[in-house]
Amino acid sequence: MASQVFIRTASKRDLAAIRQLLIETWHATYEPIIGADKVDEITAIWHSPEALESRLSAPNSEFLVADTGSEITAMAFASQDGKVIDLQQLYVSPAHQGSGIGTKLIRELLSCFIGAETMRVQVASANTGAVGFYTAFDFASDGSDPVREEATGMDHVTLLLDIPEQHRWNAL
Repeated sequence: MASQVFIRTASKRDLAAIRQLLIETWHATYEPIIGADKVDEITAIWHSPEALESRLSAPNSEFLVADTGSEITAMAFASQDGKVIDLQQLYVSPAHQGSGIGTKLIRELLSCFIGAETMRVQVASANTGAVGFYTAFDFASDGSDPVREEATGMDHVTLLLDIPEQHRWNAL
């Protein structure tokens, strides 16, 4: 399936589809952990149309979607702080997980930021699928203790990827 998607920059016309993708993915992933009501509460705030639209113009950032031409199957949002890319969101619809789309999104993000040497992500410890995905991509623990995310009550671990030299670029 991954070969049938086009990775592109998100636009305002994509926001409703992105919101639905996030709601579906959050329910599939986190409902067994924190319950449906908490997922509804979080997605209403974090994935509101206003919150998503603000990401379109966030400085030093990239907001990407995986588009089949008929549907948005995944999204990613990352920003840069110095030599670090902060991967803040990467979600693939449950029907497309395991198809390589997440890998395509990470590879695209690696090509978007000048001077980056590390990619960092915080992932819920209980989200074993995501932890497995990132470690298979060579992300490793930064050695810090898990951090409790206040809104969800879930512990998050910080994982780092040393960006290989061939994926780094330092100038236009």
